[in-house]
Amino acid sequence: MAKDEQSKTKVKEYIESIIIAILIALFIRTFIICAYKIPSRSMVPTLLVGDHILVNKFIYGVKIPLIRRTIVPFREPKRGEIVVFIFPNDRSKDFIKRVIGVAGDKIEIKNKKIFINDQEYKDSYGIYSDSFILPGSMQPRDNFGPVTVPAKSIFVMGDNRDESLDSRFWGFVDLKDVEGKAFVIYWSWNRDEHNLRWERLGQLLH
Repeated sequence: MAKDEQSKTKVKEYIESIIIAILIALFIRTFIICAYKIPSRSMVPTLLVGDHILVNKFIYGVKIPLIRRTIVPFREPKRGEIVVFIFPNDRSKDFIKRVIGVAGDKIEIKNKKIFINDQEYKDSYGIYSDSFILPGSMQPRDNFGPVTVPAKSIFVMGDNRDESLDSRFWGFVDLKDVEGKAFVIYWSWNRDEHNLRWERLGQLLH
């Protein structure tokens, strides 16, 4: 009888430990850090297809899941930061882009050059793979705006400017839909060559 009780006690302890571990993992994933995989070329060369990144969900404040309400605010995203957010046109998807404009900024793009508040933005991250310039009457990729970023919103673009579906096409991101700030690459797999990109592991994102 004593052995049966000890066995039951051990099983109970194991179950309690597993439940606690699961709750801690869920808490961390929901409020502190979450992992994401890069599926597209929109952030090349900063992020490559097959990069796995960690996102700091705590930096912009604590949100209540589902209703997306911030209960403990810290700070808002800053220009130049890489953020993960819920895609406005399909809320089942997460997108990752770089913040170009914040609330109150006037954004305009002229022949691929970005202007913020009528000053050319010295963009050290963006690349352009297509030398052809599209007129704004055709599509907003190369000529866009001017628009003013509304309150509690950001304007985002991919670093791969000519191959990114971003705020030029579908508008602003509401701050309540921002998941967090990307800060490190922890794994990177080249699916074309079927090998690990060792040089990218641990690379901090700027």
